[in-house]
Amino acid sequence: MPRLIATGATLALALSLSACGDGNGGAAADDGKIHILVYGDATNKIEKQIVDKFNETSDVKAVLDTIPGADYQKKLQTIISTPQAPDVFFNWGGGSIKPFVKADLLLPLDGFIKKNPDLESKFLPSVFNNAVVDGKPYGIPMRGTQPVLLFHNKNVLKKAGVQPPKTWDDLLNAVEKLKDEGVTPIALGGGDVWPTQMWFQYLFDRIAGPELFQKAIDGDKSAWEAPEAKKALKMIRELVDAGAFGKNYDSVKYTNGGSVALVAQDKAGFELMGSWYYSQQLTDHPDFAETGLGYSAFPTVAGGKGDPKNVAGNTNNYYSVLKKTKHPEAVAKFLELMYSDEFVKAQLDVGNLTTTTNTDEFIETSATPEYSRFQYDLVADAPSFQLSWDQAYPQSAASDMHKAIQQFFNGQLDADGFIKAMQALPTE
Repeated sequence: MPRLIATGATLALALSLSACGDGNGGAAADDGKIHILVYGDATNKIEKQIVDKFNETSDVKAVLDTIPGADYQKKLQTIISTPQAPDVFFNWGGGSIKPFVKADLLLPLDGFIKKNPDLESKFLPSVFNNAVVDGKPYGIPMRGTQPVLLFHNKNVLKKAGVQPPKTWDDLLNAVEKLKDEGVTPIALGGGDVWPTQMWFQYLFDRIAGPELFQKAIDGDKSAWEAPEAKKALKMIRELVDAGAFGKNYDSVKYTNGGSVALVAQDKAGFELMGSWYYSQQLTDHPDFAETGLGYSAFPTVAGGKGDPKNVAGNTNNYYSVLKKTKHPEAVAKFLELMYSDEFVKAQLDVGNLTTTTNTDEFIETSATPEYSRFQYDLVADAPSFQLSWDQAYPQSAASDMHKAIQQFFNGQLDADGFIKAMQALPTE
């Protein structure tokens, strides 16, 4: 899955660009082409297809350069201020591009949009806005959305007399019934930490609305000690103490299939995870995925300020443009293909749910029309799409954020300790 996960690994700085492109030239060292740099994975075949389509009619040719996913973020950091910098590059929006904006490396796209309003209007607003920094757009959505959903095992819930919860109280009641059945109510890959984070980001949004977290990432540290923030922490603590996640969640990982297996093997009722979970279950446990896997939106919270239709997760990936590109007109034309019918159909064919306004026309052609429709309607109706916290913040904050989340969940930090840890995170 194209999720940005910070690691402590030391990566070689001399990695070379691989595969599709030649890695030479770029925004600073003009070779008469535009270089498109992307995260290396299976979806590159779609990006190559779109580059080829662009090159059929453009005098300025595009070259697709890829970096293996595990190396992408570090390598991008090493080349973005050099002659090898790309003209256009893949990113996660939010905190992943903030440092580049601050360093004045990126081209604001409002000029492109003024000439062609479709570069904004053809995308769902809740997604497009996650690449807006300091009031200016710096990214065009270029893959698929990945909202976080509450997945469930239909058979386990049926046996316990439980329905997918619509409210927080429903969820708490389901926890007790599932415990009575001797199963873990909610599977959690706590060993990876970022799955634990999903509970924080949804509860904070349901209780406080998106404005509180936005204040925090804008640098207002008082946001973390607001009454709504403390209420969210209290509710998380109550859920953990109720045994919702069992006792061994920190020894379980999503990344090695551990939490996925708990749900598929009738050992857990729920798992909160990004929309890629369906594909993961289909790969690891195909029979269960086809007959026993269900999904629903995150529950509502009574009295919360957040709109119940708000979603959280990975809004999309984005293409951003280097300010020093020598071919802005060609780049603008290339970006127009991100809402073309060919792009949408190709992404749906590989399971990526695009966030264009014309996606709706092609959903029935996707591999999983019912599932795609559920996700698309959820995102299209969302007043706000909260970008995952470790992507909304700069990468330099991710490790300390994950530590605070894990320690609060485990009871090693109380609410005041968690608040202080979050207030200490860098926002730039």
